[in-house]
Amino acid sequence: MQEQALYGAKMMQPGLTAADSEENTLRPQHLEDYIGQEKVKQNLKVYLEAARRRGEAMDHVLLYGPPGLGKTTLAGIIANEMGVQLRVTSGPAIEKPGDLAALLTNLQEGDVLFIDEIHRLSRQVEEVLYPALEDYALDIIIGKGPSAQSIRINLPRFTLVGATTLAGQLTGPLRDRFGVLLKLELYSPDELACIIRRSAGILDQPITPEGAYELAKRSRGTPRVANRFLKRVRDFATVLGDGVIDRDVCLMALRRMDVDELGLDELDRSLLRAVIELYGGGPVGLETLAAALGEEAVTLEDLCEPYLMQMGFLTRTPRGRCVTHLAYEHLGLRPPEACDAAGGQQSMF
Repeated sequence: MQEQALYGAKMMQPGLTAADSEENTLRPQHLEDYIGQEKVKQNLKVYLEAARRRGEAMDHVLLYGPPGLGKTTLAGIIANEMGVQLRVTSGPAIEKPGDLAALLTNLQEGDVLFIDEIHRLSRQVEEVLYPALEDYALDIIIGKGPSAQSIRINLPRFTLVGATTLAGQLTGPLRDRFGVLLKLELYSPDELACIIRRSAGILDQPITPEGAYELAKRSRGTPRVANRFLKRVRDFATVLGDGVIDRDVCLMALRRMDVDELGLDELDRSLLRAVIELYGGGPVGLETLAAALGEEAVTLEDLCEPYLMQMGFLTRTPRGRCVTHLAYEHLGLRPPEACDAAGGQQSMF
């Protein structure tokens, strides 16, 4: 019985798995190893060097842009370049002001606190965060009723790095308290090919330049997708190939994964076909489309629509979603006459 209890305790202990360590090794640790985002990199290099020369903590940084572009990686790089510790949390995890107070009081001088999805902080937590960002102090009320008293706790000078995919949902007072605002853009295929070759070298996986570029073209401009494709294509190269990722192996693997030449998967194509075949090319409401596909509306809105709109396949109108000429051409369909005349929307007459 005692052995079973001990075994259960071991199973419950969190540890670093092989997948975790592999993901950490793929992340660049220093700014010189970070590929792409040249404008962000050059400006960040100046801010970091200035802070080091003055012997101060880096000013608070807000990173925003689509998911998977390297916001968490940049937070780790900032901590490494400043030679301090990185503490990681997320907006939804900080439920009460007391949770934030516990995080801030455990920081050392100059430490970097990274809050992912910072736009999801509650209003009460935000109010506590304001004096911490400006004055490096916490104002905490102890007790209730007439016996309540306010206590001010001084904090070490730290750097808050906030990351968000929805910068518009950030409140104005919180956004104004960040000294550095950096927007991350989608990557070009050439930059993604460099990232894939670097990741393949770390994984000790042979890959040809043509294979890396074929993966890069289909990675939706996102390094996270590129590394995910690399790991899955590596499986196909190991089992069904000679161990080397070349263009032919990439084409075979991505076809098995239902990813086409522009990076669209089966869900993306199903969305476009549903708008075309069921609703004549649109307009159609998001909830109606989600019900027709058997998916959650938030899945379509967050996962599919941003990339389809960037590719010019889908448009949002006040009346609903409409597909464009490019979507018909990509699916090998002929656009109807109404679509030809109205630029992707049905004519009123």
